[in-house]
Amino acid sequence: MSASNNDIKAADSTSERAENIQHVDKSEISGTMMPEDLAVLSDDERAKLGKRATFKMDMVIMPVLVIMYILNYLDRQNIASAKLAGIEKDLHMSPVDYQTAVSILFCSYILFQVPSNMIASRIQWPGIYICLSMALWGGISAVMASVHNFAGLIVARIFLGAVEAVFFPGAIYFLSLFYNRKQFALRMAILFSGSQLGNAFGGLFAIGILKLDGAHGIAGWRWLFLVEGVATVGLAAIFALILPNSNKKILGLSKIECDWVQWNYAVDLGQSDDSREITPMQGLVMAVKDIKTWLFIGVLYCGNSLTTASQQTYIVGAVSNFFPSVVGGLGYSRNMTYLLTAPPFLLCVICMLANGFHSDHTRERSIHVVAPLCITLAANVIAVSTLNIAARYVAIMLLPASFYASTIVTLSWITGSLSQPAAKRASAIAFINAVCNTPNIWCSYLYYSSPRYLTAFIVNVVATGLAIVFAVAARIYLRRQNAKLDRGEDGGKHGPTAAQVASGFRYML
Repeated sequence: MSASNNDIKAADSTSERAENIQHVDKSEISGTMMPEDLAVLSDDERAKLGKRATFKMDMVIMPVLVIMYILNYLDRQNIASAKLAGIEKDLHMSPVDYQTAVSILFCSYILFQVPSNMIASRIQWPGIYICLSMALWGGISAVMASVHNFAGLIVARIFLGAVEAVFFPGAIYFLSLFYNRKQFALRMAILFSGSQLGNAFGGLFAIGILKLDGAHGIAGWRWLFLVEGVATVGLAAIFALILPNSNKKILGLSKIECDWVQWNYAVDLGQSDDSREITPMQGLVMAVKDIKTWLFIGVLYCGNSLTTASQQTYIVGAVSNFFPSVVGGLGYSRNMTYLLTAPPFLLCVICMLANGFHSDHTRERSIHVVAPLCITLAANVIAVSTLNIAARYVAIMLLPASFYASTIVTLSWITGSLSQPAAKRASAIAFINAVCNTPNIWCSYLYYSSPRYLTAFIVNVVATGLAIVFAVAARIYLRRQNAKLDRGEDGGKHGPTAAQVASGFRYML
């Protein structure tokens, strides 16, 4: 009888513990209680509230970031359009001088990304910080309209790269303050659509401005820098009034909607996001020592090695080498020829959005990285195997669409896998992005022996294969980490925080 009573007491104790755990899962995450205004709602009411709050937050944040990305891309790449408008002749530049002016930007762009995100992780106004950088790069772009020699252009490009370094890693970190892992891939796809829309229509936009050539005695390329720069500064001032600086106060959202955003974020993350847990330097050291950082660098670096050259040289080369023979024979104008370069990038936007949405919906990452990369591999094989115009245009269509569809999921995978502490996440995002931007400096030198570009596309094929290998390795590693967490282990010094472990955090695979 005594043993029976002990069994009953033990069962009651176990039941009580289970109820307590269930209560913690539903009502408390790392000491953050569900707000009372949410607790009184039914599950259906909370679900409707969540959809409404997310939609309203999307309408505030995403259009602004997309426009900022378009301008970030245009202000960085408008030197290519300036070349067509005679900047080399006016500034007495040689072809080597021009290539130096293009590449020098990426030196400062790469160097300043990590320090910038370290700052972003500590300040209370990340939205204003990004807008301030936008105003500065717009101002520098406008000032470039007044340069009169190669040295002045180089100095301006160095400063432009340093200031523009704030935006992309900063935007990824900024989004990670508002959206949880189940929402992130789609938002990354929306953000990335800005660069692809810039690719698609940037040339046509430049052509429109270059029609001002000679107006008031000012060269067309100077008008290009001036107009784009002034527009960027003006929009930056407006966006500073729109972008939120935390998920506690968002333009257009009520208090209960902001409460839901914070709760939704904390439930998935496994704890409140405290950016002041550690110093930025400690966060950088943690990121560099984490094997996950290097696995993701492997995926993105190999991918960027192929896409940088492909985007900057192959696709542009395709326009100059293949399209004139087709479009010119049909009697199309130069503007129509440029318009026909838009479809690959428009397809890219569609594929990114579809892959990002499905990855979030299924809560899966690695397959959504590897599958598009397999298409990228096939596209490069097509490109290296034939000079047939139709076949190579198919490759042009597939390359950016498949690679960027993979990239946005990889970036989401990084943000969710290196999520805490926040200083580590910010440093990891910037460090990975900085390292993986170095192909911008050297990839263009692979493209010689037109029109086959044999060396370049062999490198592309190998790089794609390596990216796939690193993605599979990342999945295997994270699956093993999840197995450790399932066994009750803490995941080691590079695993989830104690609060995340207590809340049942698991890596997305």
